[in-house]
Amino acid sequence: SLITILNGVCGFSAIIFAGKYPNERIGHFSYFAIAGYIVVLAMVADMLDGRLARMSKSTSSFGGQLDSLCDVISFGVAPAFLMLKILEGKMVGLAETNPVFAGFFHRFIWLAGAAYISCAAIRLARFNVENEEDEAAHMSFMGLPSPAAAGVIVSLIIFHQQTLPDLLDKSTGAYAVCENMIMYALPFLSLGVAILMVSRIRYPHVLNQYVKGRKPFAQFIRILLLLAFAIWELPAALVVVFCSFAASSVAKRLYYRLIKK
Repeated sequence: SLITILNGVCGFSAIIFAGKYPNERIGHFSYFAIAGYIVVLAMVADMLDGRLARMSKSTSSFGGQLDSLCDVISFGVAPAFLMLKILEGKMVGLAETNPVFAGFFHRFIWLAGAAYISCAAIRLARFNVENEEDEAAHMSFMGLPSPAAAGVIVSLIIFHQQTLPDLLDKSTGAYAVCENMIMYALPFLSLGVAILMVSRIRYPHVLNQYVKGRKPFAQFIRILLLLAFAIWELPAALVVVFCSFAASSVAKRLYYRLIKK
């Protein structure tokens, strides 16, 4: 339960950092990037609490309810608020050049944020109703897990804040194109992962299916390569991991329903 509370405190801390003035930094890290990393830390706490409870045979309905309440903060409210705050700066410049489109886009961002929070709450409430305490029942999830949905949003924000300025000069046209692609994609991706959270598409439990137990040696090599990639360039690795995971089950369903049929 203490680790679960840490998850909720991380979500609250991410909201605090996201609400800071966007140009303020702590060393190389912007406040937006710090907020994104704190959400990732909340994912680690969320991954540990249930596993520790099952290992110590101390699972309870109270722990499950507490976990979902904290998840709403860390993986529902925090990513949506972070998306809104980072797009506010974009709206200032857009309002000067195209005020009509800026007003429409501003309302669309709020709609995307509200839809994301609503679907995250529905996803977690459904999980509480359908959840089983047996470890064998945790091999897959019905709908995109809320931490993975949050990961899609915060990983792109971290990439935008840290890796993109290092790759491209801010004064170049290539930087402007890449930044616009990320900024305009965020609300659409938020709507997309919101729909996936409440869908009936099955997603694998990564640890239980691909890490736990005896696995082929090739699996070990793949994990090592992924860890090496994460150490070399963590923001890019986060984008690849979370976006690939969110799209994987959708692609698999399309393959089995359309191509193979």
